[in-house]
Amino acid sequence: MQNDRIHTIHAVASHRAESPMPAGRVSPDEFGCDVFGEQAIKKYLPKDVAQKLLATANSGAPLDPAIAADVARGMKEWAVDRGATHYTHWFMPLNGGTAEKHDAFLEPSAGGRAEFAFSGKNLVLGEPDASSFPSGGIRSTFEARGYTAWDPTSPAFIKRHANGATLCIPTAFCSFGGEALDRKTPLLRSIQALKKATTRLMRCFGLPDETVRVALGAEQEYFLIDRGFYLQRPDLVQTGRTLFGAPPPKHQQLEDHYFGAIRPRILKFMQEAEEELWRLGIPAKTRHNEAAPAQFELAPVFEELNLAVDHNMLVMEVLRQAAERNGLVCLMHEKPFAGVNGSGKHNNWSLSYGRRNLLDPGDDPEQNSIFLTVLCAVVRAIDLHADLLRTTTAGAGNDCRLGGNEAPPAVVSVFLGDQLGEVVSALAHGTRGGARKAGTLRVGVDTLPPLPRDAADRNRTSTFAFTGNKFEFRQPGASQPCAAANMFLNVMVADSFDRFAEQLEGLPPEKFNETLQALLRRVFRTHERVIFNGDGYSAGWAAEAEARALPNLRATPEAVAPLLAKENQALVAKYGVLSKREMDSRHEVALEEYARKVAIEGGIALEIAKSMIRPAVLESYGEAVATLSRASKGGIGSGTAGIRAHVEKLGAGLDALTERCTALESALAAADSTAIIAAMAAVRETVDALEHETDDARWPLPKYREMLFLY
Repeated sequence: MQNDRIHTIHAVASHRAESPMPAGRVSPDEFGCDVFGEQAIKKYLPKDVAQKLLATANSGAPLDPAIAADVARGMKEWAVDRGATHYTHWFMPLNGGTAEKHDAFLEPSAGGRAEFAFSGKNLVLGEPDASSFPSGGIRSTFEARGYTAWDPTSPAFIKRHANGATLCIPTAFCSFGGEALDRKTPLLRSIQALKKATTRLMRCFGLPDETVRVALGAEQEYFLIDRGFYLQRPDLVQTGRTLFGAPPPKHQQLEDHYFGAIRPRILKFMQEAEEELWRLGIPAKTRHNEAAPAQFELAPVFEELNLAVDHNMLVMEVLRQAAERNGLVCLMHEKPFAGVNGSGKHNNWSLSYGRRNLLDPGDDPEQNSIFLTVLCAVVRAIDLHADLLRTTTAGAGNDCRLGGNEAPPAVVSVFLGDQLGEVVSALAHGTRGGARKAGTLRVGVDTLPPLPRDAADRNRTSTFAFTGNKFEFRQPGASQPCAAANMFLNVMVADSFDRFAEQLEGLPPEKFNETLQALLRRVFRTHERVIFNGDGYSAGWAAEAEARALPNLRATPEAVAPLLAKENQALVAKYGVLSKREMDSRHEVALEEYARKVAIEGGIALEIAKSMIRPAVLESYGEAVATLSRASKGGIGSGTAGIRAHVEKLGAGLDALTERCTALESALAAADSTAIIAAMAAVRETVDALEHETDDARWPLPKYREMLFLY
């Protein structure tokens, strides 16, 4: 007997990747060709208008509203020349994705004719329905009016499809009352606050005013599986993760997938995705196999933070679309497969002042006072507000990942490495420095040159690690937008900068160094509990973190509770990033999303268990019972003990499945998320055990050994 799953296995096995596309199809000159960037702006806009728009986009100068009509005219001409027929305001509501409503450029004109038109009002303002997106109580069903507002600091771009193209205009999204209903608005507010605080602190060191740049490099992990398998897994289709599946004997334990040779079919997909990203001006740089089978990673070059956040949302969309064109499905869930690595989105954050990277320790970090001050401010920010940062990584998907295979724990700690650790310890406790310096690494092969060695090793187990000239926040999940984590990180660091500036401003030169040293010593000593250079995966770290009084917020309901804390709300409101009402709304949105996702998972798990797993097991059970009956009637003795044992295992499994499905039904009826999760785990335990006992040809779900290896 062969079911559809077996046929799919044969189809996947017979698949042959097409010839690779010619290398270099997108030349450097074509990078960003689908972006209304500097070159297009200068070509399609009057010179004075172009200068004003670029001043806003590049330097944060206030936007002159008088240029909107000219910008709209030039943008429309450019888009039409690139094949666009429609435009949309592209924004990020609080549902974790992006939103767009397409309008045609086409406008009727006199004499039954038509023309392409696009006004300054069309560019600057849109009015989507604000009641149909998550708002956390800010909008009611009957209060539908909302606004999208053009963000000139993130360039418009063109999204292409098989039969045309659409001009996408990045926008902020707010309610009729002005409350932020999106992720971009508070992010922009936080960037503004951090830039102001950075300039204030740098003035204390006697530096002239410079451009402040907050930058982000977002490493995106994802899984790829064959689309045929995906369509036969209702749990993947409904939730993005497998709710059932016994671990195969071989998965990632041989460590042979990480950085391994990329299969031709996957390489073709990657090349197509990269070319589309390059046309969108997204500097996709690195591609490789990740640790788990069928897992991969894409990493871009650092960009300005707001642009990088927009680009990461596009990266996820492009990966999904390129996968579909290649007969694959791109899974962004944080834990699509139990027992192997989950997928994260490593958030690499940096800060510069003019040409100075404020997180670059230089040749001697012990003598770099500006670097140590910034480092101290970040350590203080993380220690004081780790709970607030943790709220941004909460979610039903990430709950499955954190603390699992090679994923950081829920505890937020800071890794500095040996060299900086010694410097900080010396500064905090008044001891002599003597920190180790970076040097060269010799590998014992004469034909290889000496390799420069960094001052610190990398720590993949840390949630917030210093990695040479930036901080890497490893806790965010693969599907989570980057905006929230960076919004709160900006606010936290801005607060530390302002607190430091209050104590350093107006000091006479002869008092500055003494005061600064005392400030850094006091702050490092107060907050050094958050610094941890050890193994964050170890079982002992949770106990040590508890002894240090570091928060360990494991599940989403407790992880988002800090959004309601008065001190957190006061901090964020102080910088005008989110009001109390906006913070309350995000707490409600997070809890609603969590409860709904858990309920969806429980519902589809129950459906699969009852309508797919149980019939397959019953068939195997019935055949085994019939075989045992025939053998017993025929007087055959040998072998019947094994058949009987098999029958008993299947029978016990069916009994357990029925009992545990009933418990899951009760939990779903009670809408108790905790009970639903526990009941799902119990059902999964039974189903995964039955997978090993049921006739392979009858098992209705593609198995891990197939999905993770046949692509």
